[in-house]
Amino acid sequence: MGSYIRVLAESDRKAPLQEIRTVLGPKFQLVVEEGDEQDWRQLLLKHADGPEIALIERDPVVPGEIGEQEIDEQMEDVQQFQPKSASDWLRSYLSKVKVVYAMQLLSGTEVNDGWSAVHRTQAYLWKKFGGILQADNEGFSNREGQHILWQFHGDQAGDLDVAVLDGDGRWVPFTIDMANREEVEAFRRGEIPAQLRG
Repeated sequence: MGSYIRVLAESDRKAPLQEIRTVLGPKFQLVVEEGDEQDWRQLLLKHADGPEIALIERDPVVPGEIGEQEIDEQMEDVQQFQPKSASDWLRSYLSKVKVVYAMQLLSGTEVNDGWSAVHRTQAYLWKKFGGILQADNEGFSNREGQHILWQFHGDQAGDLDVAVLDGDGRWVPFTIDMANREEVEAFRRGEIPAQLRG
């Protein structure tokens, strides 16, 4: 089973497939797997001439449906991670999510620029319907797309655009080096690392 990335959307309007297809361009295809062109529940994103890239589910957050279950699981899950201020913010925010767009990543992501199709689709859904982003074993973003909750396992490398909440409840963005333990630990405490303060 592939890992998932999600757009937790603030709007329950339907995503027009023709707009997504335009964003993707001719190298990629979207096939309706469940529902129809106007009211789809599941899409298959694939290379026009090759392997499958991602399975995309549209799950409204309504009682008794998968979307509600996903949000309930996320609310419980975020309590174990840091910073605590971001965990608390997420628990409040998740109650406002109207639709979960869950993208299960398949083998086609790794060939012929497959990742770009995933990122274009995710960006389209996020910009069109608002909300936050989530990736399995990585964490959540805020509404601006900055990383706010550390869910990585093991050692990491590279720069990461993050944000922490200040005393007035505003997000303060900065960039950390994920290989720098001091910077990571400061972020996990909900603090700006001393060496990055202005």
